[in-house]
Amino acid sequence: MPKTKTSRATAKRIKVTGTGRLRRRQSGAKHLKVGKKPRSTRLTRLGGEANVSSGDRRRVARLLGR
Repeated sequence: MPKTKTSRATAKRIKVTGTGRLRRRQSGAKHLKVGKKPRSTRLTRLGGEANVSSGDRRRVARLLGR
């Protein structure tokens, strides 16, 4: 049986924590910040990390070869 290959694009974007949770970067933090309200960027903590949603967890884990 062949080995499963890791999707390198997914591996660069998603980190696995020590407890096995999948963490991703939040979108909307790289550019066009002038049009975004400071309050919304503060409250949502753009540029921080968030957990991968439960609906995507299985698919992302498979892409990571887990």
